[in-house]
Amino acid sequence: MQRARVIGNITSVMKHPSLQGQKMLLVVPVSRDGKGDGDPSVVFDNLGAGPGDLVLITSDGRYTGTDIIGTRATPARWGVAGIVDKKTNEEVK
Repeated sequence: MQRARVIGNITSVMKHPSLQGQKMLLVVPVSRDGKGDGDPSVVFDNLGAGPGDLVLITSDGRYTGTDIIGTRATPARWGVAGIVDKKTNEEVK
């Protein structure tokens, strides 16, 4: 798992059938001091994260497929595993 900052929502007209109706977010990994630390990635979310939120993301395809998408037969890999609360979020900065 790694920490990332949500920088926006993503909308797609064409996608794999397993991804219909799934919430997609654009995130950028962040270092301990809260600064961007890598390239943006698309992640799938069923926890309610939004732009500006600090989240924990996982590349565990089993978690993303089974727990977020609802099927292992999906190309989705990255998913939101948790949302960091505001108090912890402020301490990170």
